[in-house]
Amino acid sequence: MVKLRLKRMGAKKVPFYRIVAADARVRRDGRDIETIGTYDPTKKPAIINIDEEKALNWLNKGAVPTDTVRNILSQNGIMKKFAESKKK
Repeated sequence: MVKLRLKRMGAKKVPFYRIVAADARVRRDGRDIETIGTYDPTKKPAIINIDEEKALNWLNKGAVPTDTVRNILSQNGIMKKFAESKKK
């Protein structure tokens, strides 16, 4: 099973995350299949960069986003586009 989740990068107390597609059995910061985007919560407002095409491709393949990644994708309107594509 493939999950869309956050991979922690950055230094101690300065988190920076990559949004990745990874096998659910692999540890959090382990090997990922593909990097979809980045998320930097230390900036105000948080900086989010997502490759929309890659994200929709993985969602259509059946990848399950974690709660946090689902919220990030919803903020960028990607979950709405995914829901609309499923209706067609």
